[in-house]
Amino acid sequence: MSTERFDTIVIGAGQAGLATGYHLTRCGQRFVILDAHDRVGDVWRERFDSLRLYSPARYDGLPGWGIPARGWSWPGKDEVADYFEAYAERFALPIRTGTTVDGLSRVGDRYVATAGTDRFEADNVVVASGTWQSPVLPDLAERLDPRIRQLHSSDYRNPSQLQDGPVLVVGCSHSGADIALEVSHSHRTTICGPVRGEVPFDLEGRLAHIAIPIMWFMANHVLTERTPVGRKMRTHVRSGGGPLLRVKRADLAAAGVEHFPAKVTDVRDGRPVLDDGTALDVRNVIWCTGFRKDTSWIQIPVTGSDGWPEQARGVSPDHPGLYFVGLPFLQAFASMLTGGVGRDAGYVAKHIARRQTRAGLRPSAPTLT
Repeated sequence: MSTERFDTIVIGAGQAGLATGYHLTRCGQRFVILDAHDRVGDVWRERFDSLRLYSPARYDGLPGWGIPARGWSWPGKDEVADYFEAYAERFALPIRTGTTVDGLSRVGDRYVATAGTDRFEADNVVVASGTWQSPVLPDLAERLDPRIRQLHSSDYRNPSQLQDGPVLVVGCSHSGADIALEVSHSHRTTICGPVRGEVPFDLEGRLAHIAIPIMWFMANHVLTERTPVGRKMRTHVRSGGGPLLRVKRADLAAAGVEHFPAKVTDVRDGRPVLDDGTALDVRNVIWCTGFRKDTSWIQIPVTGSDGWPEQARGVSPDHPGLYFVGLPFLQAFASMLTGGVGRDAGYVAKHIARRQTRAGLRPSAPTLT
């Protein structure tokens, strides 16, 4: 097994990894970005076809170059993917695609990342591998009638994947509502799960031009780890579903989507059963039940009691040279958003540059042994 040595390794070429790479370049650092996908932006290309961002383009840009779209347009997932790819090319970021990091350990004063038979070594590692990666499915999904077609939201692309007959969407957060509305045009659709609030205006209406700038200011400067309301919000965001954004309850009702606030808690005769005892006769189930953060590949104790990596503004308190970017509420609510990750990435990049300087290390060219 050969070993490549770098000053810094960034794991993940999504919004967090790209923003970190931009700032590391500005700080004169030598680094590599490792990403599991075949192309930069594939993490967005793999999402459902009709997905559009929930913030206008003017708030979606990465540092140094905004997304090339009208400020009050709402980019689709392929537009975001192509923008990420163009961003990486524009700033000549050193990205290795098709490289799935399956292990991260520490050997002496340096970190070792492995990707199959490839081995990478560095003084610093930035974990920018996404907010949530592993789809969550309840155990009872295995007990449903095998004739029911089941998809997690991560596998859903469009209604053509569904078989004829009624559809149950499990999970009434923003993505669940979006998907339920879409499939209701061709299938009788039911959605279940509690609604955790909804934005009280049309996301693309005139009022949004007033409300969204205020919300963006709050997401960056009020809802932060330094304020009581921010810390309360952080716990909620990391553990629960989000509110309805583009599609509201009234939109679902107008489309004929039946909503049950109860959750799926059991299976009877192969059919999903709600916690109020209602059994649903459906031919398709789309699980919009979220994702969890996967740190099992990090062979260093990094997680706290809440299961999330311990860090202060992205800096590991226990492992010098280890960093995290892109986590929800890394510093503020905006930390997990495309347009908000740049501030955290800049702080981490400067911290790395100072660390290298204090250690008397000058940026070096990558080496292979």
